Amino acid sequence: MPEKMPSVKVVSLCALLSILAAFTLVTFSATPSQSPQGAPTEGLPYRNSQGAHKLTREDEVFIEDLERRSFRYFWEQADPQTGLVPDRARMDGAPLDESHRNVASIAATGFGLTALCIAAERGWITSQQARERTRNALHFFANKTFQEHGWFYHWMDAKTGERRWNSEVSSIDTALLLAGVLTARQYFRDDREIVALANKIYDRVDFTWMLNRDRFLLSHGWKPETGFLKPRWDTYSEDTILYLMAIGSTTHPISAESWYTLWRDRYRYEGHSYFTTIGVPLFMHQYSHAWVDYRNRREVRGDRIDYFENSISATLAHRAFCINLAGEFPGFGPNMWGITASDSAKGYLAWGGPPRDPAIDGTIVPSAAGGSLMMTPEISVTALRTMREKYDRTYGVYGFVDAFNPSSGWVDTDAIGINVGIILLSAENMRTGNVWRWFMRNLEIPRAMDRIGLRRYSKPARVAQPQRRKAA
Repeated sequence: MPEKMPSVKVVSLCALLSILAAFTLVTFSATPSQSPQGAPTEGLPYRNSQGAHKLTREDEVFIEDLERRSFRYFWEQADPQTGLVPDRARMDGAPLDESHRNVASIAATGFGLTALCIAAERGWITSQQARERTRNALHFFANKTFQEHGWFYHWMDAKTGERRWNSEVSSIDTALLLAGVLTARQYFRDDREIVALANKIYDRVDFTWMLNRDRFLLSHGWKPETGFLKPRWDTYSEDTILYLMAIGSTTHPISAESWYTLWRDRYRYEGHSYFTTIGVPLFMHQYSHAWVDYRNRREVRGDRIDYFENSISATLAHRAFCINLAGEFPGFGPNMWGITASDSAKGYLAWGGPPRDPAIDGTIVPSAAGGSLMMTPEISVTALRTMREKYDRTYGVYGFVDAFNPSSGWVDTDAIGINVGIILLSAENMRTGNVWRWFMRNLEIPRAMDRIGLRRYSKPARVAQPQRRKAA
């Protein structure tokens, strides 16, 4: 059975402040371990590409609570032996329907491995607990479960690793898994077994095979019954982390020209200009940033994009888009915004904007603002606190439900692993930059950046973010 974290009750912000002032919060009876890095994590200001953003005491208490609840998803839901993290879970602990039961996502597992590093660093679990879970997971992926040229099935049985839902061997989902593997390799870099297992998993991935005879563009995946999937990763999206890992690989590298082969749409909305793939949800501007530190870097040729600044602009444009929906859906406002791939009353939808997705019905997705905490801290923290304070049914044992609709009153029953994960990693980067720091110690990533020509540069200060407004 999974080890349980102590129960977390939903309490008011004021109560949390009182508790924090009176006691040192300890989740486990064991003494919190010293991090391998030995660096403090509390009380450090967020520092983006332009300067520092210091959280208020109230913000810090809220984000600490949100991170711990989000981590609890990965601690309680992951199988302790395989490390596989279920795609979703009921917020009230009820069992999922048969078709979803024990279905694990390797992308969520990548977030889960990173979550273990965050929790060990913050003392929510001991170093030994985190190491044991990490070793089990890496041993499973290195030696036990099916892989094809180093790539893994998108969906697996959480307990056995068997293929579920007739899923593909997925390139992007394997990349997100690898992000967690490589983060663990650096966080536990004094653990020879963990490092050796991580090396085996990453070095085995044959990126050239996934090109499927194309010079530059990777396939979406492969199925044993039909071979390679026809779609390729040929546009700018969350795939940048996949291409960095492929270009920086020491065993099966692909050409750095692949980076410049990706199509990028130029888009402008309410004065915010950025590169994107039109029609793709906001998460495309967040997932790679959860691990890759793009701050103060830009391409030396092509469109000379600064991807961190680009994602800030994409977030600001998305917020403006949501504010403009308020006439039709009064639940939206300056402090209540966010639509990205999520559950809805109509099922799971990969929606967003701008431009407007025709399916938009007033549903708000907390991970849209939550995933941009590391890029737009002030407006994202304000949005999440407003959601928590105005709609307390949306906040529970694993943090926020996946989505809710203030117009209809619908509130999701589930948390989804990847959306919980992007909130947790983005929050930690906002507070400390730790995930960026750990991941960027993998030499393959700066090597890839050098090959591509993503170089450091100095730039003028960005115009300040919009100030908080009292209206929701």
